[in-house]
Amino acid sequence: MFQIRKLLEEDFDFAVNLTDTRDWQQTEEDFGFMLEMEPEGCFILLYDSERVGLVTNVSFGKVGWLGNLIVDEKHRKEGGGRLLMQYSLEYFRSRGVETVGLFAYMDTVEFYRKLGFIYDSDFVVLNGKGFSSDTKADVKKVDESDVDAIVDFDCSCFGGSRGKLFKPLLQSRGNICYVSYDEEQICGYAMAKVYWNTADVGPLMCKQDRGDLALELLKKLFDKLQSFEVSLCVPRKETVILEFLREHGFSEKFRVARMFLGLSNVKGCVYIPESLERG
Repeated sequence: MFQIRKLLEEDFDFAVNLTDTRDWQQTEEDFGFMLEMEPEGCFILLYDSERVGLVTNVSFGKVGWLGNLIVDEKHRKEGGGRLLMQYSLEYFRSRGVETVGLFAYMDTVEFYRKLGFIYDSDFVVLNGKGFSSDTKADVKKVDESDVDAIVDFDCSCFGGSRGKLFKPLLQSRGNICYVSYDEEQICGYAMAKVYWNTADVGPLMCKQDRGDLALELLKKLFDKLQSFEVSLCVPRKETVILEFLREHGFSEKFRVARMFLGLSNVKGCVYIPESLERG
């Protein structure tokens, strides 16, 4: 019989081993970060007393994001995934969330459709190496005085305030973030999360008509990430960005579908997600 309990620190090794079966490249630090942001919203699936699945969730005001839903292969198609979803959605409702988003691997789209999620758009996950690139963009490196303005600008595009996510990321010494202003109003920003010899680019957000700025912000980041292995997730509709990345040696790793339950508040901005797990 399946049961659900909250994710605990002692579950991190199990969580890493389980997600490794799908090559999600999650670490104990990743699950620790999720638990810090949403200590009551991440769950473990038990079959009798054995841990066989998990889900992580994070709430951003009226928007919730679901990530890392996985059940051990030997217990799939037995209702465990649906039970994890039930607990997740009940948790989101208790937090006042009105819209739940997620990135679905293509082989799981139908599972989420049956639960009421609606397909929104395709995204492409790419890998490559940082490279030198000239840019004349009027951008500045983010400092403490920019943080609140970035959070507010992002909220106007994303539909929910991601302050509890951004503030620790922006304040982390190794991460890189640039922002561009137009008459004291933010028109775009971009961040890279930097590890030992790898980096994840995202989030990036620019006004809808500023695809040119998005490219310049990416160039600025890549210039600082020369020789780093870089990963990022780009909307399939952003053909200019995708062409630019492929011209510089980036290759497609896989595709995902963005889906929503409830009305999407996402505005028409140029958008690269922070991660698949957190939107």
